[in-house]
Amino acid sequence: MDWGISENHRRVLIKVQGIVQGVGFRPYIYRLARAHGICGWVRNDSTGVEVLASGLPASVERFIEQIPRSAPSLARVVHCRTEDAPSVAKGAFESHSPEGFSILPSHGAMLRSTLISPDVCTCGACLGELFHSGDRRFRYPFINCTHCGPRYTIIRDIPYDRAKTTMAPFSMCDACRREYEDPLHRRFHAQPNACWECGPRVWLEGRGGNRQGAGDAAVRQAVDLLARGAIVAVKGLGGFHLAVSAASEEGVQRLRSRKTREEKPFAVMFSDLEALGRRCHLNQVEKELVSGAARPIVLLDRKPEEGLLPLASSVAPGNRCLGAFLPCTPLHFLLFHEAPYDALVMTSGNQSDEPIVTENEEARRGLHAIADHFLLHDRGIHMRCDDSVVRVQGGKCRPVRRARGYVPVPLFLQEELEPVLGVGAQLKNTICLTRGREAFVSQHVGDLENMETLHAFEHTIVHLKRLLEVEPLCIAHDLHPDYLSTQWALEQKDLPLLGVQHHHAHIASVLAECGHRGPVLGVALDGTGYGNDNTLWGGELLRVEAHGFERLGHFRQVLMPGGEMAVKEPWRMALSYLFALENIHAEKIFKGLTCRWPEKTRSVLLQMLHKNIHCPVTSSCGRLFDAVAALAGVRERVTFEGQAAVELEQVMEEDGGLYRGEVYEENSLWILDPLQMVRGVAQDALEAVAPGIISARFHRGLVQALSQWVGQAFKDTGIATVALSGGVFQNRVILGELTTELTRQNMEVLCHEEVPPNDACISLGQAFVGAHWLRSSKCSRR
Repeated sequence: MDWGISENHRRVLIKVQGIVQGVGFRPYIYRLARAHGICGWVRNDSTGVEVLASGLPASVERFIEQIPRSAPSLARVVHCRTEDAPSVAKGAFESHSPEGFSILPSHGAMLRSTLISPDVCTCGACLGELFHSGDRRFRYPFINCTHCGPRYTIIRDIPYDRAKTTMAPFSMCDACRREYEDPLHRRFHAQPNACWECGPRVWLEGRGGNRQGAGDAAVRQAVDLLARGAIVAVKGLGGFHLAVSAASEEGVQRLRSRKTREEKPFAVMFSDLEALGRRCHLNQVEKELVSGAARPIVLLDRKPEEGLLPLASSVAPGNRCLGAFLPCTPLHFLLFHEAPYDALVMTSGNQSDEPIVTENEEARRGLHAIADHFLLHDRGIHMRCDDSVVRVQGGKCRPVRRARGYVPVPLFLQEELEPVLGVGAQLKNTICLTRGREAFVSQHVGDLENMETLHAFEHTIVHLKRLLEVEPLCIAHDLHPDYLSTQWALEQKDLPLLGVQHHHAHIASVLAECGHRGPVLGVALDGTGYGNDNTLWGGELLRVEAHGFERLGHFRQVLMPGGEMAVKEPWRMALSYLFALENIHAEKIFKGLTCRWPEKTRSVLLQMLHKNIHCPVTSSCGRLFDAVAALAGVRERVTFEGQAAVELEQVMEEDGGLYRGEVYEENSLWILDPLQMVRGVAQDALEAVAPGIISARFHRGLVQALSQWVGQAFKDTGIATVALSGGVFQNRVILGELTTELTRQNMEVLCHEEVPPNDACISLGQAFVGAHWLRSSKCSRR
């Protein structure tokens, strides 16, 4: 093969941007160049990877075409720009290796425009070594390479090299160093590279801090303890898990009691795809998701358990679905290897409502009342990152919680935006920072209801700004004055602030994700959002553009007796709807239903409703779901957000009937009035119609009413594009059937595929609106 330079060769400079550093991209280019007879070099530069290549024109063309097609699994090529470089001195192509193509040292300072890979599952090659008795990393819990392992959770700062990660305290041994420096080795520049001799250590402790084992013996002891029903706190990638055998009813109940988690379903990690497939239905998309590199928790329909050792009923009480996932780290794989169980409850290592624990001492202090034992290690976790949760709807992946495996990959925007910080909502908080054509939505932070989560929120902001080397020009926040994120924003005195209405942010997040500037018709359905009129919105029909919105309609307003207590006790919303139907006579007319609720409290609430005392006004669709769930006898009190709505969907049975709502114009707004639907629910409940039938009729009726509601706005505005957002659209029936109905009316439907439709998307919408507000402000000053 002739590697020399000749006049008939084509010379090109190739700039590759995206997730192309720390993922084996340069060795990939090296091998690809040799395969195509290309000479030159590859190096990291300030924006990604730079390639200088020379060869026969046809070979160069094939080389360029192949670059994005066969890139390493962790790489994501966003841009691959090529320019002819005939004027480059031939010396630039001089060989730095006998073969004529070299991997050069990084060029210039590494800027924050370089993208960072998320943490990903252990690859097949590393698994092969993990369980090969002759390999020097046999059963080593931290085996990794450029194709797998930790990234985002261990990075303290950029550039991404070992000294700026939590691997800094561990100096590589000679063998690991040789791999690290070999361009043809899959551990070339793998920053977390380590082995038994030089890397992190694992050990087992009891509640009192006494060491019970170290190294592989500690892992084997943990397997034995789990098999006997013990609760073990396991330090993972982005934080601790609390693990217990999923088949141990006593163990799972004990975990619920200690964690103060009454009914919210636990996620279950299965040993492998075969074990998972015995318990849950899996289509092809779900198989690919659950076994992919991101390894999210996937919400799956459960199978009957005939002939199997049943999972504990308290794993997911009353739930037809199961949050299932597969091992992600070498330590997880080891916990299942040769174990007598094939399923473990793996839930976030924290007390309910607090952030996931990341530090050993924090675990000893905060989890000692929950865990019986602690499987610890000494590799630090710099960024906490919960497990991601997804479900498949309409054949597509729909995120429910976006975190490990997906963050910090940005959403790629259709236009350049100014840097803006969106600080998100109160529940399911995330933050978002824009940079050029990228929007970086953080991992799930949690519910901002305590100081611990607020500190995690602040740490996430500081870390993301450091990694991206971006200082925002504006902070966008929710209008609700009691949200901790809003209060934090208002304390920042050095930047312009923009309050963004909650449901405007919901729909704007769809625009950002789908590359649409508007106008669109926006349907935002959720539990609560502070409105421009100081009432609680949640069933909204909007006309939305990037910079503003107009309210076109809303659900009929009802009262929330007792305010926040009506969220925790859905029967209060049922009583409110019955009161809206029959006023003070509701108790007598619907006695067969109201008698189920506490007499003294019921009487007080009716007086409150009659006199409109401590009864906030709401147009919330979520509260309608609560009312129907309570009337149908599905759920009268909740222990976690959205429980009543989830269970109402879960009990649904096949039925062709429906309850009809009304759509009418009032004060120039289109009102969706569900009162007659509620009357139908109440009448069926009085006649002891099965909750599953009531649920089916309600869902079908609501879809029809929503379709009619949007159709009226379509006729009025001529806008044929509809964006759907809000927690209600996590309901498969509502999302699927409404999309079908609107499409049938010749409307284009936009919905989320990269961020969740719940309040986790609010920060993205805020940042998008804020960036366009900045742009319009600049234009108005000219």
